[in-house]
Amino acid sequence: MKVAKWGNSLAVRLPKALVEDLGLKPGDQLEVVSATPERIALAKDERRERAIERMRARAWSVPEDYVFDREEVNARCERSLTRTS
Repeated sequence: MKVAKWGNSLAVRLPKALVEDLGLKPGDQLEVVSATPERIALAKDERRERAIERMRARAWSVPEDYVFDREEVNARCERSLTRTS
């Protein structure tokens, strides 16, 4: 595999067969689990997926008439930040 420049970083393009074998998709996170000058071992980082699964398992319910208002939440956050600074 060839190392290429990607913005201010370096990148390695993974071969299609490896991507398919590992079941990777765009946006997946990988972590370096060990590295030597000759070898790098990667693992799929599934912490995000596990956290989402735990949240879904709680089966939170909201009132039927509940409406999420992003503007209201943002305003509340701004008020909170101005009080703490």
